[in-house]
Amino acid sequence: MNDKNNIKDILGKLKDEVANGALWKIMGRVDKAVGLTIESVGPNAPLGELCEIDTVKGKVLAEIVGFKENKVILMPLNDTEGLSVGAPIMSTGERLSVPVGNSVLGRIIDGLGNSLDGKPLTSYKSYPLNAPPPNPITRKMITQPLPVGIRVIDALLTIGKGQRIGIFSGSGVGKSTLMGMIARNAESDVNVICLVGERGREVREFIERDLGSGLKRSIVVVATSDKPALVRVKAIFTATAIAEYFRDQGKDVLLMADSLTRFALAQREVGLAIGEPPATRGYTPSVFALFPKLLERAGNSDKGSITGIYTILVEGDDINEPVSDTARGILDGHIVLTRELSNANHYPAIDVLKSVSRVMPSVVDPSTMKSAMFLRELMSTYNSSKDMISIGAYKKGTDPKIDRSIEIHDEIEKFLRQSVDESAPFDETIQKLQKIVETARAKE
Repeated sequence: MNDKNNIKDILGKLKDEVANGALWKIMGRVDKAVGLTIESVGPNAPLGELCEIDTVKGKVLAEIVGFKENKVILMPLNDTEGLSVGAPIMSTGERLSVPVGNSVLGRIIDGLGNSLDGKPLTSYKSYPLNAPPPNPITRKMITQPLPVGIRVIDALLTIGKGQRIGIFSGSGVGKSTLMGMIARNAESDVNVICLVGERGREVREFIERDLGSGLKRSIVVVATSDKPALVRVKAIFTATAIAEYFRDQGKDVLLMADSLTRFALAQREVGLAIGEPPATRGYTPSVFALFPKLLERAGNSDKGSITGIYTILVEGDDINEPVSDTARGILDGHIVLTRELSNANHYPAIDVLKSVSRVMPSVVDPSTMKSAMFLRELMSTYNSSKDMISIGAYKKGTDPKIDRSIEIHDEIEKFLRQSVDESAPFDETIQKLQKIVETARAKE
């Protein structure tokens, strides 16, 4: 009798295991590892699926990124130490997802959504890393400003809720500090900040020095330069997925990513490793294909908004290099930081005349727009005559417009400069703008 009961128990367990797939998981074996990629015979799984590779040091998580001559190409998402030929690969049947929810606020996570601040993540939901952008027909129009507490941006380059704008800058010109100022002072409900390819030393400096009190309503996603290329690529998608969750809750989200250039470099590594041909300046076609897929996910939906601010690290201060040019064509405006202004101790080092916000006319009233255009005209007039003025070749009275621009120049410079720890309320900024314009008009 006991033997019959035992057989029934064994048969019951086998049925359960078969039902759960325990006996028929899709398997494969490592055939070759070259550079950043692992080639295997099997598993027969779709592109983008996660697999586990058994090594002598433990399990390695990898994603299927391509196929070549009946071989599966995978890229690891963590350290591959201990990997050997013939190591078994098991398909998990899953794709990457990211933890979301109010419990993630104030937290620091890695590019795959794992905790980096030493505290466990609890009480969270999961959101898919890859999602389609909002339907263009149901997107709300951009009609409201998003004050960021920086005078030059709020007055002359006003950002709208749901806008996507780029900060173009060479290295060491102050884009990370500017991002920290925006995160602390912007009138958003939630901030999602992504740091891709940063030096490990800079991460804590940014969080404690630049972000400071802004961390309470922020989520910081970090993928430092030592992480695998695929993790650095996934980090921006992780940040975007978190921002999408809060947008779906009806929140106004500020998504900041530093930088699109390092994202492009990481995707170039991935593309070259799987055999893509290099194209413009060595970038693979997938780099330029991913840009619109990523950037179009930000913006307004029928529930909330994601305002995207993306930094672009320009090579040799050339804002027309391929990554900059591609990003500028997709984004709704660009803010250019110049080394010339930075060297002159002008902070923030924003070159207003090279920058533009394409949605500004839709988010400010007509009088503010006219004042901003008038101020830009004064700055352009002074800038075009700057060389003559500096060497004393210009004589007062020759041109009334130049005379007016010279007289108001110092006041404009004072308005455009702002210290790192200074916050400028939006209404106060607009009032100061109007006052400068009235003063300049009075000199006509």
